[in-house]
Amino acid sequence: MTATTERVQMTHERDGDVLVAIVRDLLDFSTLQEQHWYRIPVETVGRWLKETWPPQWLAFYQPKVFKSEAFAVNYVARVLDIKKVTRLQLFPHDPADERSTKLYYQILLAPLEKLPRPIVSLRWRRILFIATTWHKLVAAQEINDLYHGSPLEESLWTEFKRRRIPAERQEEVILKRRSHFLDFAVYCAQGKLDVETDGDTWHANPQAAEQDNLRDNGLKTCGWQVLRFNGHSIREQMQDYCLPTIADNINRMGGLAEGKIVSRRIDLSAPPGTYQMSLLDDL
Repeated sequence: MTATTERVQMTHERDGDVLVAIVRDLLDFSTLQEQHWYRIPVETVGRWLKETWPPQWLAFYQPKVFKSEAFAVNYVARVLDIKKVTRLQLFPHDPADERSTKLYYQILLAPLEKLPRPIVSLRWRRILFIATTWHKLVAAQEINDLYHGSPLEESLWTEFKRRRIPAERQEEVILKRRSHFLDFAVYCAQGKLDVETDGDTWHANPQAAEQDNLRDNGLKTCGWQVLRFNGHSIREQMQDYCLPTIADNINRMGGLAEGKIVSRRIDLSAPPGTYQMSLLDDL
């Protein structure tokens, strides 16, 4: 961080869509600090980000190379302008090659501002982009709080937080060279659990149901257990069906894998936010 980097005022007076993007290396971070721009391939926006484009803010996730600031979102900057340019225009001193005509969005930024506290990734994972909002950025305690999902996903995430069930949102799994993003990935001592929230309109579509069947079979082949809950279940049966089913599956798979000697089991009878080991837990 340079001496001119300001500390951002994390207030609700600010507003707008935020795109969390990865800063791959120290050179890219130097460009952000000194030249105040970031680049995203046009084809990437068209494939992954078109529904949330353009953002009013960029925030930046830093990987392992950043050492003391690694695996966290530490900085944010306001978007001033966006231009469509070629790679050669971005890097005029690089030798011309087949990449020179590739199109990018050059996002011109205000100076970087440092967040008052890092938004950390509790479990190492691959992160490229997260589309979120300023209000979520203000409130986030960890990376998964940033995701801006459907109302069903948000309801389930709220319960996961209350019950201290760690889950990774929008975890990418590649099956036969095709990316699939899981609503909630829960890692257990003896297996992996994918929890999906299915909107009623989407799954009235037979073609969507067929796609989900193929996806689920692929996940099961790779060792994932898949649970699906529709809108009615999440809205009306959260406490007496959804959470007990999730807890039973976590416990059946040996409890939560949290890097501890004893895997933590889920006890829904305990007050939310607390945990007490059972005499039957393995020691």
